[in-house]
Amino acid sequence: MESSTRESAISASSSGLVAASRNGVTWLRSWMRAKVYVGGAIVLTLVVVGTAAPVLAPHDPNAQQLRRTLLAPQWFGGTHFLGTDNLGRDVLSRIVYGARVSLLVAFAVVLISGLVGVTLGAVSGYFGGRIDFAIQKSVEVVWAFPPLLLAITILAFLGQGLLNLNLALVAQRWIQYCRVVRGQALSLRTRDFVTATRALGAPDSVIIRRHILPNLIQISMVIGTFAMASAIISEASLSFLGLGVPPDIPTWGTMLADGRTYISTAWWLALFPGLSIFVTVLGINLLGDALRDIFDPRLKRTGAGL
Repeated sequence: MESSTRESAISASSSGLVAASRNGVTWLRSWMRAKVYVGGAIVLTLVVVGTAAPVLAPHDPNAQQLRRTLLAPQWFGGTHFLGTDNLGRDVLSRIVYGARVSLLVAFAVVLISGLVGVTLGAVSGYFGGRIDFAIQKSVEVVWAFPPLLLAITILAFLGQGLLNLNLALVAQRWIQYCRVVRGQALSLRTRDFVTATRALGAPDSVIIRRHILPNLIQISMVIGTFAMASAIISEASLSFLGLGVPPDIPTWGTMLADGRTYISTAWWLALFPGLSIFVTVLGINLLGDALRDIFDPRLKRTGAGL
């Protein structure tokens, strides 16, 4: 009798170890997906280029050489690898410095909108009632405005500037965090560990800070990666319209606006900034998609079996 009990215990422990090892292998394989490496490499390259722009840029991005205007890309055979624009400014240097602006705007928008959205979403979902009703009605009011039109209105009122651009982009991007986090908070507030903490007399602020918010970090990271791509596209769109940062700051959107006039004679002016935006947004979306699969493997994507 005792031997059979020991055998059953040993078999149960061995099956548990096998299951744990399989879970570990599954977790490791999920990190080894190609989109993690591709997306992570692109994002890391953007960070390095934006941070080390003064070192990597071969020329001053605003230095004008009127005798060397509209030079075609010289590749490795000259001093201007990607050519020059209509004012003789080096295209490669302006793209490198434009990565710094895109990186700064993306991280600032994600950080500010994440703090606002996660806080309001956690408070709304945890307390419910009138507080939830007031916050969600505010969300619906702001959500009624088209994002780009709202940003244009704010910039037209406040004027150009990097700070005003960040405020205009944050004005509606906190809603994504708020709506998703609210749903998670509604589920978390009924969990046993929250009920036990409340029964022990812990105040609501402590429960939210120590038990609700830590469980919202993973989903917030996934939302933040996609919000970075959206912020970069919006910044380029506003700069293309002349409403972003001042003209003396090189951005990819401004370069696209300058190159559209010479699209038939100087193709490189619009091609390389457009490719920079495309590759950056693609890499961030790949990384965000990989993080979503890792943090929520049960989530089924449309066409996942194709």
